[in-house]
Amino acid sequence: MFIGEYTHTIDSKKRLAIPSKFRETLKKKGVITKGLENCLVLYPAEEWKVLAEKLAALPTSRIDARGFVRMMLAGAMKVSLDNLGRILIPDYLKKYAGLKKKVAIVGLFNRIEIWDEEKWQKYREKIEKEVEPIAERLKELGI
Repeated sequence: MFIGEYTHTIDSKKRLAIPSKFRETLKKKGVITKGLENCLVLYPAEEWKVLAEKLAALPTSRIDARGFVRMMLAGAMKVSLDNLGRILIPDYLKKYAGLKKKVAIVGLFNRIEIWDEEKWQKYREKIEKEVEPIAERLKELGI
């Protein structure tokens, strides 16, 4: 399970150290892809398989489904953790998320989001101001 928020830096070789608390769940490998709100999402291999199967089952006759599947699957890359727990972030994903040197690594139960630190701070501040109305709307979903 991934929970918590960490700030790390991308080194000069485009490697990012994954927090040690997350490494055991990742089991040395995963899949990184484009996420919503211009962040990146890192999935453990098993979680990615479940998601990819759901995406592949979406109807190709729907333009919105095709677009979403293309973004998620075509943008995906398998990654392996090195001996120091680092992953290599491909240039196209780094560019998509606008990652600079400092990044926020955010645990979201079954996945990890990777944000440019400045963008994450702005997003988090915005959501924190809206949390009560959001909670009210989520009652409909049983939360």
